[in-house]
Amino acid sequence: MKFLAITLIVHAPDPVTGIQKTTGERFREVIDNALLAEELGFDGFGVGERHERPFISSSPPVVLSHLAALTSRIRLFTAVTTLSLLDPVRAYEDYATLDHLSAGRLELIIGKGNGTAQRELFQVTPEDQWDRNAEGYELFRRIWRQDKVTAAPGFRPALTEAEVWPRPLQRPIRVWHGSATSRESVDLAARHGDPLFSANVTHPIEPYAELIRHYRERWEAYGHDPARAVVGAGTAGYYAARTSQEATAAYRPVFEGRLAFQKQLGMEPVFSTLEDFVERSSALIGSPQQVIEKVHRYHEEFGHTVLHLHADAGGLTDAQHRASLELFQSDIAPVLRRDIPDPPFEELQAPGQGVPVGGPLHDGAGAEHCRGRPAIATSRRRAQYRAR
Repeated sequence: MKFLAITLIVHAPDPVTGIQKTTGERFREVIDNALLAEELGFDGFGVGERHERPFISSSPPVVLSHLAALTSRIRLFTAVTTLSLLDPVRAYEDYATLDHLSAGRLELIIGKGNGTAQRELFQVTPEDQWDRNAEGYELFRRIWRQDKVTAAPGFRPALTEAEVWPRPLQRPIRVWHGSATSRESVDLAARHGDPLFSANVTHPIEPYAELIRHYRERWEAYGHDPARAVVGAGTAGYYAARTSQEATAAYRPVFEGRLAFQKQLGMEPVFSTLEDFVERSSALIGSPQQVIEKVHRYHEEFGHTVLHLHADAGGLTDAQHRASLELFQSDIAPVLRRDIPDPPFEELQAPGQGVPVGGPLHDGAGAEHCRGRPAIATSRRRAQYRAR
């Protein structure tokens, strides 16, 4: 099993202290968390894309490019790229550039996005959002693979033998499809033989399990080998301590603060108590053994081989956050890596084309390129950043 740390870069008061960091402080926190994730051995770090309050993650290519300069091993994810809101040509240019700057460590998770405010900002209607997402992906996919593209899309001007630069390093790139509530994204992923990433954060397990079953059914219907289907899944929260009592006691103020924030935004909580949240949501809160058992329970339903945790402290102290992630890597991850096989990815490169997507979320061909950088230089860059 492989593990990602993901942030949507929420910019809101701390759910426990009520203190809100400045925008600059919040971005520096994201960067520190990415450096921590690489230091501790996570396989990937993801940055979301939202264009409305309370998020400041409107430009993941910029954030990930900065992270690419400060890291050398960890793979860099979008979580998700909202292609329904973007010009796929411009999105391609940004991410092909980032592909080179990261030495082939980029992976995309795409999705239509959600939120009324960001949809209105880009003048996208609920009726055409799914069509825009599918069309945007089809065109993005073609541009990544073909040196010249002729196309007549419905939501942007036509292309005639268009060349879009730079050409990418990874030929092609691995693209995941984010799935939360709808079958459209599931079907799009299955049609193209792409991996699926289930949000798995808001509701109990059943609706997500149903979508993943549908993905596997459509995957096979499109003629793909059932053994090659790949699924990742999110978590609603994470905090591990040596005992369950320690974990729940430390996490209770965080949960209660988040509950109050949801009510302040007019949202109806799905889980009204911490005990219900721990029992019925995908949250991993408890002792290492409890976390391992819960991941296994979800794996029985999902068959997932990639898991994401929240990168942000989100109400925990910095010391609690680091200790919990260290405990994950020392006591939890090794067991899950042993028990749950890695994703069955194949090389995605056509002969003679660029750098292939390597093995799943590890040091593939792109990372080999990274290793040309002296380790001392990478460490010096991190130290210089942290000294600011």
